[in-house]
Amino acid sequence: MDGLIVVDKPAGMTSHDVVARIRRLAKTRRVGHGGTLDPMATGVLIIGVNRATRLLTYVIGSRKSYTATIRLGQTTVTDDAEGEVTATTPAGAVTDEAIRAGLAAQVGEIDQVPSAVSAIKINGQRAYKRVREGEAVEIPARRITVFQLDVLDIRRPEGADVVDVDIDVTCSSGTYIRAIARDLGAGLGVGGHLTALRRTAVGEMTLDAAATLPQLEERAPDVVGLPLAEAARRAFPQRTATAEETRVLRHGGPLSPVGIDGPYAVFDESGEVLAIVSERGGRARAEIVLAPA
Repeated sequence: MDGLIVVDKPAGMTSHDVVARIRRLAKTRRVGHGGTLDPMATGVLIIGVNRATRLLTYVIGSRKSYTATIRLGQTTVTDDAEGEVTATTPAGAVTDEAIRAGLAAQVGEIDQVPSAVSAIKINGQRAYKRVREGEAVEIPARRITVFQLDVLDIRRPEGADVVDVDIDVTCSSGTYIRAIARDLGAGLGVGGHLTALRRTAVGEMTLDAAATLPQLEERAPDVVGLPLAEAARRAFPQRTATAEETRVLRHGGPLSPVGIDGPYAVFDESGEVLAIVSERGGRARAEIVLAPA
């Protein structure tokens, strides 16, 4: 049982909660996840089981897609609906055009300051812990890329001087959708936070392939949706090794380069995945070997 599981994470659970549940269902301790989702968030969470946990480093670095709802007119300590409201400013006068322009300014390569209540370490301690202890935390900006940001709807709830903005985002690893909401509200002078977040894709793995936890309970212990070889085919460019190349690679030796932009997956002639390889210095060398010893 080596492979990846595309889980449709429910609201109210941490990513570690999901890992613990899968460990119980799969009857193995060797389980990990490929990119944290906040408890409020739902959607695609990639889980690796046994040897496939070694693929999670690459999964974490994949581009990701989300749908989300931003509420303008309220600021919270966490930049989402789970945190205490710290300021309220009437937002009814904010125009649709100003909202679209504020979001358009966050598309492309930008320097984004992550949310203060996050798992980023500051001097060896998680930022969220410092905030909860009453400390003012300053996190340096990091370069991220928002590849696409579409406005799906702009809604003005009756009887509330707020504006709700539904968006669809595709972005690089390390992007905080909460920070997009915060920065939009700050730029418009009314504050903003995230009220809903659903991850719809991690790389090529989408909600279409996702299973809910109740569905996985029914399938247990056969919970792996993408066996190791299929997972590698989904996540990487591919190369098939000859019998001699397979022997060399199994023993940790290099292959001749073939000009594939790496990293890429190498398979033997039977379709078993052998390794994840990158080409540099005139050699194709394994970053991780996946074939059993």
